[in-house]
Parts: sequence; C-alpha cells; structure tokens
Amino acid sequence: MSKQLPKFFKIVFWTPLILLSIVILIAMMFTQISPQFGKDPSSEQKERFEKLPHYQDGKFQNLVPTTMDMDFWKAIRMLPKFFQNSPNSRPDFEIPVLKVDSRDLVKNQEPARLVWFGHSAFLLQIDGKNILLDPMFGDVPAPHPLLGKKRYSSELPIEIEKLPTIDLVLFSHDHYDHLDYGSVQKLKEKTKRFLTPLGVGSHLLHWGVDKEKITELDWWEETAVDGLFLAFAPARHFSGRGMNNRFSTLWGSWIIQGEQENIYFSGDSGYGPHFKNIGEKYGPFDFAMLECGQYNENWKQIHMMPEETAQAGIDLGAKTIMPIHWGAFSLAMHSWTDPVERILVKADLLNIPVFIPKIGEFFEIKQDMVTKEQWWIIP
Repeated sequence: MSKQLPKFFKIVFWTPLILLSIVILIAMMFTQISPQFGKDPSSEQKERFEKLPHYQDGKFQNLVPTTMDMDFWKAIRMLPKFFQNSPNSRPDFEIPVLKVDSRDLVKNQEPARLVWFGHSAFLLQIDGKNILLDPMFGDVPAPHPLLGKKRYSSELPIEIEKLPTIDLVLFSHDHYDHLDYGSVQKLKEKTKRFLTPLGVGSHLLHWGVDKEKITELDWWEETAVDGLFLAFAPARHFSGRGMNNRFSTLWGSWIIQGEQENIYFSGDSGYGPHFKNIGEKYGPFDFAMLECGQYNENWKQIHMMPEETAQAGIDLGAKTIMPIHWGAFSLAMHSWTDPVERILVKADLLNIPVFIPKIGEFFEIKQDMVTKEQWWIIP
C-alpha cells in the first residue's frame, strides 16, 4: 500500500501539468497555423518605426501614460464572469435590423449618408464614394467561434456580396471586433483601396490583399483620394491579435472631409487630451461616431465610460454624436443597454445632441438627426 501512494501522488502531480502543456502547445500551433492571427510587421518596417517618437522598445506607445490595470492572472480570474450570462448582458428579444436593398446603394447621394451595421462598422456614402469603416461582418469577434460570444442579431442589413464596389476601407486598429479575416476575404476583390494604421497592412498582405491597394498612415498623416480629404489621428488604446504581439501595430481615429461634410470616427479609445487636439486641428465636426461600450473600471484608460464619450464630443466640437462600439457584441460585463442609457443622461447635461439609429437605417449628415424611437427597449 505504501508503494502505491507515491505513484498516486505522481499521477496527481503530473497529470495537470501534462494537460496544461498540451493546451499551451495546441494554442501555440493554432496561432502559427490559423490565418486569423495575421502577420506581424516586417523587420524593415520595425526599423522605420524605431524613428518615431511614439515607438519604443519594439512597441507603439500612447501619447499619455496608459495602463489597463489588469495582469494576466487577473484576466484569467475574470473569464468565468465574462462567459456567464449575467442579467441583461445581451438582448432577450430580436433587435430590429432594417434590410438594405442593394439597388438603393448605387444612387449618388447628396448629402453624405451612413448605414450602421452595429458595433463600429459603417458604410459611408460621401461625394459619390463608398467607404467602409471597421467592417467587422463576422458572427464572433474572435479567432475562433468558441473563443467569443455571437452577434446579437441573426443577420446583417446586407450581405457583403451584395455591396457595391467599395472605394475605401478604413481600419482603426487590428483587434478582432474591428479587423475581421473573413470579412477581408470577401471584400478584397471588390475594394479599390485599404487605409490602415502603421503595421496593420501586414495582416492584409498575409491575407492576399494586393500591396498596391494598401496605404498605411501614422498619427497626424493626411492623404487625399479623388478630392476626399482623410487624416489619421491619435487614440488612446492598444493593438495585437496574437499571444505576444501587443502594441506591435498602431491604432487611431479617422477624419473624413468631403465637399460639404466633416466627419470623425473614433475607433477605440480611452478619454484623453487628444480629442481636444483633434477638434482644434480638424474640427468642428458635423458628426462624430464615438466609442461607447465594452468598458470596465479595470481598463477605463483604453475604453471610455459613457460620460467621457459625451465629453469627448464637446472636446471635438461635434454638432451631433453617435455612440458606437455597442449594439452587436458583449465584450464586457455591463448590461448591453448601459452605454446608451448613460450617454443620454450625460449628453443632456452637456447639451450635445445624440443620435441613435437602428441597425441598417439610412441616415443623412446635415439633416435633423433625431432618434425616432428607443428601439433598444423591449417593444
């Protein structure tokens, strides 16, 4: 009996370690084999990045000191809370999604108009051009369906295959809920140009996008496309798609100026002085799409609280703001309606108009953008 005990203890000790090693090995193989993870910038690119003031020790840096206040083990402890279905974590009814007729998209619209796909994805039609903003059209914002939660709605306003030719795709950063491998595969042949932050083009090249179609921009860089002015501006966030490539590519926000409209798209960002700087340089804005969702006290420096989103609209000099980064996925522990409920209260105090369209609803800039109904409330 005494000889059997050491053998038993050996089994008890080694079995978890062996299982853990197998899991780690599978995870490492998955990151190397799956195309979802993309590809890091080349060594030549990194050498060029080293000359930038916001790139140090092989990583891009935020303009102000920024931490997520959550280490690896704390993140592991929070995982059960994330995957359990807390009250009101997602809609318990079918949220309204208006269908878009492909024939309506070929009309040359004036003034500019947009269609929201939920979260941070938009189709913008401006000055006769079709522009997609962070087109994440997949079901799950993760490298594998088992690693994330599904989209709230069962369908999109329109499928990618029915979209017209896309003149520009703008990406704010390379996280899965903004840069989606499957969506890029369907878009790459029907898109004329892709504009990305520094380093993000490496993912697109790895996924088969023609090099000639890709333009990477640094913070405060400007470009023009057929008379349309675009600028890439700072945000307070981070990047990375793999296990060890955090901060390897840049992140940011976009300014889009047409003949009549001036539009701001925030991407993901914590609150900071960059909003006021952007407003002073490029504002005032007719319309600002501002991140408002998937926040938590543990990462409040990289994702704004709703009250900060409203203040960012004031800093930018925006005439009307729209909360984005909500309405499609649950990536935090707050209720799915918390973002819109809180921003409406703060915006009312600050006297800044908030527009909240339905997913799939056409809406025009420069029109009276008034929320027609509180569709997020159970009918």
